[in-house]
Amino acid sequence: MADRDSLPLPLEVRARLAELELELSEGDITQKGYEKKRSKLLQAYLPHTPGAERCIPVTPSSSSSSSSRYQRRRSTGTRDERYRSDVHSEAVQAALERHSERKMAVLLPSKRQSLIGQTSMDTYTPPDSSSGSDAEGSLGRAGGVSMDSWISRALHGSPSTSSSSSSHSNSSANAARLAETNMHSYGNSLTAPPDITSYMADPAPISVQRPQVAMITRPPPKYGNAELMETGDGVPVSSRVSAKIQQLVNTLKRPKRRPLREFFVEDFEELLEVQQPDPSLPRPEGAESTPIQGEELDRLKNCPASLEAALLRWGAIAPKAPCLTTTHSNTKQPYTLTYGKLWSKSLKLAYNLLHKLGSKQEPIIHPGDRVALVYPNNDPAAFMVAFYGCLLAEVVPVPIEVPLTKKDAGSQQIGFLLNSCGVAVALTSDACHKGLPKSASGDVMQFKGWPKLLWVLTDSKHLSKPPREWFPLIKDANNDTAYIEYKTCKDGSVLGITVTRMAMLTHCQTLTHTCGYREAETMVNVLDFKKGIGLWHSVHTSVLNMLHVVSVPYALMKVNPLSWIQKVCQYKAKVACVKSRDLHWALMAYKDQSDTTMSSLRMLLIADGSNPWSISSCDAFLNVFQSVGLRSEVICPCAGSPEALTVAVRRPQEGSSKPSGRGVLSMTNLSHGVIRVDTEEKLSVLTLQDVDTAMPGAMVCVVKLEGVPQLCKTDEIGEICVSSVASGTSYYGLSGMSKNTFEVCPVACDGGFVSDCVFVRSGLLGFVGPGGMIFISGTLEGLMQVGGRKHNADDIIATALAVEPMKFIYRGRTVVFSVNVLYDERIVLVAEQRPDSTEEESYQWMSRVLQAIDGIHQVGVYCLALVPANTLPKTPLGGIHLSETKQLFLEGALHPCSILMCPHSCITNLPKPRQKQPEVGPASVMVGNLVAGKRMAQASGRDLSHMEENDDVRQPLTKFFLFLSEVLQWRAQTTPDHILYTLINSRGAIGSSLTCLQLHKRAEKIATLLYERGQLRDGDHVALVYPPGLDLIAAFYGCLYAGCIPITVRPPHPQNISTTLPTVKMILEVSRSVCVMTTQAILKLLKSRDASVAVDFKSWPPILETDDLPKRRCPLLYKPCDPDTLAYLDFSVSTTGMLAGVKMSHNATSALCRSVKLQCEFYPSREVAVCLDPYCGLGFVLWCLCSVYAGQQSVLISPMDLEVNPALWLQSVSQFKVRDTFCSYSVMELCTRSLSSLTDSLKGRGMDLTRVRSCVVVAEERPRVALTQSFCKLFKDVGLHPRAVSTAFGCRVNLAVCLQPHRLGKLAEQGTSGPDPTTVYVDMRALRHDRVRLVERGSPHGLPLMESGKILPGVRIIIANPETKGPIGDSHLGEIWVHSPQNASGYFTVFGEENVRSDHFGARLSFGDTQTVWARTGYLGFLRRTDLTDASGERHDALYVVGALDEVMELRGMKYHPIDIETSIIRAHRNITECAVFTWTNLLVVVVELDGSEQEALDLVPMVTNVVLEEHYLIVGVVVVVDTGVIPINSRGEKQRMHLRDGFLADQLDPIYVAYNM
Repeated sequence: MADRDSLPLPLEVRARLAELELELSEGDITQKGYEKKRSKLLQAYLPHTPGAERCIPVTPSSSSSSSSRYQRRRSTGTRDERYRSDVHSEAVQAALERHSERKMAVLLPSKRQSLIGQTSMDTYTPPDSSSGSDAEGSLGRAGGVSMDSWISRALHGSPSTSSSSSSHSNSSANAARLAETNMHSYGNSLTAPPDITSYMADPAPISVQRPQVAMITRPPPKYGNAELMETGDGVPVSSRVSAKIQQLVNTLKRPKRRPLREFFVEDFEELLEVQQPDPSLPRPEGAESTPIQGEELDRLKNCPASLEAALLRWGAIAPKAPCLTTTHSNTKQPYTLTYGKLWSKSLKLAYNLLHKLGSKQEPIIHPGDRVALVYPNNDPAAFMVAFYGCLLAEVVPVPIEVPLTKKDAGSQQIGFLLNSCGVAVALTSDACHKGLPKSASGDVMQFKGWPKLLWVLTDSKHLSKPPREWFPLIKDANNDTAYIEYKTCKDGSVLGITVTRMAMLTHCQTLTHTCGYREAETMVNVLDFKKGIGLWHSVHTSVLNMLHVVSVPYALMKVNPLSWIQKVCQYKAKVACVKSRDLHWALMAYKDQSDTTMSSLRMLLIADGSNPWSISSCDAFLNVFQSVGLRSEVICPCAGSPEALTVAVRRPQEGSSKPSGRGVLSMTNLSHGVIRVDTEEKLSVLTLQDVDTAMPGAMVCVVKLEGVPQLCKTDEIGEICVSSVASGTSYYGLSGMSKNTFEVCPVACDGGFVSDCVFVRSGLLGFVGPGGMIFISGTLEGLMQVGGRKHNADDIIATALAVEPMKFIYRGRTVVFSVNVLYDERIVLVAEQRPDSTEEESYQWMSRVLQAIDGIHQVGVYCLALVPANTLPKTPLGGIHLSETKQLFLEGALHPCSILMCPHSCITNLPKPRQKQPEVGPASVMVGNLVAGKRMAQASGRDLSHMEENDDVRQPLTKFFLFLSEVLQWRAQTTPDHILYTLINSRGAIGSSLTCLQLHKRAEKIATLLYERGQLRDGDHVALVYPPGLDLIAAFYGCLYAGCIPITVRPPHPQNISTTLPTVKMILEVSRSVCVMTTQAILKLLKSRDASVAVDFKSWPPILETDDLPKRRCPLLYKPCDPDTLAYLDFSVSTTGMLAGVKMSHNATSALCRSVKLQCEFYPSREVAVCLDPYCGLGFVLWCLCSVYAGQQSVLISPMDLEVNPALWLQSVSQFKVRDTFCSYSVMELCTRSLSSLTDSLKGRGMDLTRVRSCVVVAEERPRVALTQSFCKLFKDVGLHPRAVSTAFGCRVNLAVCLQPHRLGKLAEQGTSGPDPTTVYVDMRALRHDRVRLVERGSPHGLPLMESGKILPGVRIIIANPETKGPIGDSHLGEIWVHSPQNASGYFTVFGEENVRSDHFGARLSFGDTQTVWARTGYLGFLRRTDLTDASGERHDALYVVGALDEVMELRGMKYHPIDIETSIIRAHRNITECAVFTWTNLLVVVVELDGSEQEALDLVPMVTNVVLEEHYLIVGVVVVVDTGVIPINSRGEKQRMHLRDGFLADQLDPIYVAYNM
């Protein structure tokens, strides 16, 4: 508002501006409309600033100097420049140099030394590397400038290199850098660091110098105007008019203020950022394209009527003519298969297939059946014999790869193909059969997903010779299926494409016509002969034309990359079929050999020539081998697909100097599907080469990728479709998919069909250029649509490989794919890392790749992962199996050694951050709820004053005995032999017990000890350091008898004394304990050497051990004079890590015991099993107090004994036939985890839980629904009824708020005191806005919440707004406030913070009932009135606890509860055993415990990031992987997240891996 306030604006303009701002804040107008109207109002008053336009950041498209700065240089023929495009490499280097000016830091992740092969520096900050892909001024990056400047400040003031002996010191170094960044980046006046997860403008204009960033600071909207009068609603008014009248006028002029309920948007999906269509984006503008017709196919002279007829002809005419020569990688001599041998062997195999398998009456194979051909890549001769043998037998061959192991990549999908084709017989060679994995019986192993196969060996020695009179029927080519070629789809599924005999023959004739094949020519083939171009040329067309094929296997190419060139020279071959990869390998191995000549070649067929990035290999190869006779017109790129077969191939033109067609296209426009010619001086260009025109006899058109197959425009990228006889006919067994692919009828813009012929989709992307030339820009399988733009995987790989690939990764072992995260595709790049590259070099390379891809393609990479060498799944020819790699990534089984996640730059469609609404007073909220028909969220338990007890001891307990010490004395007199406590040892036997009289006498002796040895006075504080047992109970009542204030303290753990002993000492100091009572064993532990190292023994107060008590009793027992005096102190550590002690008066203690007694119907005849922590909270009350007050017998089980004997608690419950038992979630989780496989044995040993009517889980947290359900389901077999398990809720200010007792009362023939607890499902998204919206079970984002128990008698509850302290309705989430006589008196602290006490224990509502004093529990929850009724006939009010107020994380304007995020993360990966989340400088930090090898730690990073994005729309800032047991958990089983946060910042977690998702 500074610009408006400084201008001399008229009053009416100011009023109009204020009104506009109010409309904007209420959503009545859009931001764009607001800016338009505001600029129109201020246009006449703003002075013109000529230099203002200089502040606008320069985008790459507007930068003219950047392109002219880098001079293009052509290839000089040096060794390292041959195999990649100079143009593209220089473009990448230019983009990186542009990025380097930003000097953005990379926060290196930290690893343990066991994960690092070589020692690395602790911090690495390359001068031109960046972990984010937001270039300065990059297109369409919201919030990119502030993010970059924020991270770039991590460099200033910190050294570039540092060293430390700690293997994981990176985490603390990075933490310090980030913390320092947040302290200084936004000025000293700001206390909160910038929220980089919100993608919002700064909350206020800040005058901070930001280097290298040009930025316009726009003042934020402000409600109202300071120079005008304001009403209570902030509506500006004129001083001449009454405020009321002006308010009415403004109300009539603008839309009404939204009702209260609409402040929360119910349909949350509408909040997702939707990419709005930009009118300035490039669009196709050309005319509609037309199909192009290939030349007429001339019938060959004396052409055989089928391939079988051709084989018969050459086998008879030229039986000794060489058909196939197989070379080997070893010294073995090449094997040559002649046409005569091929005919005789094929004839022999055909006879055996039809007559020797099965019996004469029931042969196994009939004509038309499908058989699998399983042959290795180094045995083309056996494959060729098998293929033509099947053709002669009229069976359909299905060539597949050899399964080497049970877990071969894609092997299961191949099995599905064989099943769908009905394959029951597999043909293979003897050598291949020996190499197949065998079972114990010697048979070929049954592969997963494969049908049961009969393996037939096709070697001649295993076949019978056919009789002379038998001859196969040689038919003319017809529409019967000739063979089935398999194809692996993008998702990993395998489809079988059927090719008819007519299509196969016509395709061979077409290739013969196009390639100019002549009889007896020699062809060198490096391609896979089982499918694709290798099959079509070296197996089909070669037989039609009697060619001599020299096959070079992949194994030989790995040993000698020049082998195919040597074969060309040796055999003076006319044709060679290779891939651009083979050209690159030959270039790398070529050393100017003198005997190399390639002048015999008339056609060098490039099988992947349609790939745009093959041009660089072709140009470099021609550049080097032109000197040895290679001509430019010989290089013939080819385009084909399994569906359309050969789409186009450049014709070899001997003696012609016609240059090949090339187009330099803008890559940015291509991502929008538009063709725009560009110049090579630009960074983002793609050079394409043509593959000539349509094949003879074929028609080609280009159709749109989506929707109806409509013809594209001439400047639009589409899918190439082919209409020809020489094409596939269907996907075997998939008629629906076949119709959409093989029966396409393109339509024109007017809706009419363009031809009567049907077309086949080729899966190739491209366009038809001038002269009918076909250009291929990519494949449909490699297309990734990110943010509305389409990117090709090959383009991304080419850019990545241009960034110095040979030093860090293997060039040919890089894959790019997309994963769907948050309603859009995200790019993932995976490569195999060289073993000699260090971690710092790898991250430097990865950061440079991110910058290059962002600069060239204007798209961010979501994840970049490097894996160890030879670990990615391979295809049979050595490439990376894309779908298997993607599946490993999605399953978290990739095991990378380096990973870099960049969600901040990639995720641009996050939900809009929640805007703070104008403050609404508590009175308005209350009125709004009443008007909307919502009841106020308040409830109460039964009234104590009107309740009647049928107990005989009612009168003495309620009227005469106000103190527990008096109750114990009374019980010792009236029922001295009644057993109050029974302690169970770890073996399940009774360790000891206490009757009323025994407890009374022991307490008297302890009081005497305190008087005589301790010389204590009334009111002195005494710490009771005892293990769970009867000594603790006796010591407590001994303190009451002596008038001392007991404080129960957990003893130090002997195995972890250095950590636990200081906590004990701290409690003693905070509680001001003047004396310590303990056992002799613990006293000995305190005096030990290990303990003295942690805490000096001399610093302890006087210690009294109570194993040997004085003989005489205390002459006078202490009786308090006032029931409001202090009874005991309850110390515990909260979930936020705060140590707090609450003061419990005698009155509150008695009221608490009475409420629990009445709620649970405790009587002296009852037995209760307690397995709780006895040192604080409701666990201490049930362990020590309730049995003395109510008289029931308590069977005590120490939770620590369950670590030795997990079945101890349930065995004790079964043994004593207990009907009521209490436990904690840690006990329940231990039983569920340890006894999951032992229920049958427990049942066999007599465990019976059918008598249990109430199993209450005591907790200070949200009920764990999943754990409760698992526990009930597991122990249902031993008689535990699911309805018996319930939960209780207590907190610091009130130890017992809710408790659900006796739910199986009717089953146990007892009266029930409460209805069954209910489980509701609420919308998790609504909870983030403090709203409660119930949904059905199974709804998306549904969160199950279980009722926390029935409200105890005498307890009143109200739900209040924690900020305004006003009452709210039952549809809102608020803080639980409690009014009860059992509330604690306040916190006990040495600092005397009265304001804390008054706020927590003496809170009052700001509206409504302002007189009642409430205690704030610090927990968020809501009330819901159910249709159930309790014993009194009243409707039941259910309380649902959602989470602790102190643990709520506010991110992007919404409130998140850690348990919700943690639940999602634990489900993300099987190796995550536990996790905890917290915030740090507005970043979400996730700590996960890994249950697996350390090599699997990096798998968790993308899994955690993905699940939090998908389910909670949050970006994880830091992922910390630690060992199991690192996350601290208190005795109640609650996570200590703040302790974990402190340990993270202090670098005390010893993490396996720390990833910074920056």
